[in-house]
Amino acid sequence: MSQVVSLSFFRFGSFRARLWALSMMAFARPAMSRVPDIGFWKLCGSGTGEGFTPLPNTAVYAILATWPDRNTAEKRLGENGIFQRYRARASESWTVFLSPQTTRGEWSGQTPFKVSNLAQDGNLAVLTRATIKPSILMRFWGRVPGISKVIGSDPNVAFKIGIGEVPWLHQITFSIWPDATKMARFARTGCHAEAIQAVRAQNWFKEELYARFHVLSDSGSWNGASPLRRMDDL
Repeated sequence: MSQVVSLSFFRFGSFRARLWALSMMAFARPAMSRVPDIGFWKLCGSGTGEGFTPLPNTAVYAILATWPDRNTAEKRLGENGIFQRYRARASESWTVFLSPQTTRGEWSGQTPFKVSNLAQDGNLAVLTRATIKPSILMRFWGRVPGISKVIGSDPNVAFKIGIGEVPWLHQITFSIWPDATKMARFARTGCHAEAIQAVRAQNWFKEELYARFHVLSDSGSWNGASPLRRMDDL
């Protein structure tokens, strides 16, 4: 069996639904820990726009989880009560299923993703997660708007979002690309490459993780359609 990672996004419309989603950042934890077969999991909020800002977005939340295999992931997300409650209150939801290809670093002191030995080509997802040192918060978030503008205008990215466990201090970026070549072309140029150089030279992060995934499938919609449909045009 090969580990599968699910990343689920939920959009909430009404004030009451948004208030419920915010409260679940604390109150959903006991229910999440009781989900059968679940491994590593995180509840996340998002930033405004496409998430790459320090201002919280009260409408969009995400749940990341690891599972022993794809069938188990699909079954638990479809049938378990906590995920059903999120979908019932959300105005829109979308889940992407991923197979880890490479991983480096730690997340909350753990190495959550187990790399598959299967050779997999095609659509690629990239996740970065960092705990930012408080002393460099202003410098870090000063870099983010430029990166957000560039990735937002890149015609090769099918989906991108910034999420996190704790506003300002914990930042997660997630994006989906047609292949590794087009992703690397973005990562090695412009303000993104400059930011990476600054991170390394000035030691901005207390903890960081970088992972690549093969995109297996998805369910639901985001902005009215599956983001993976864009792959056909890229």
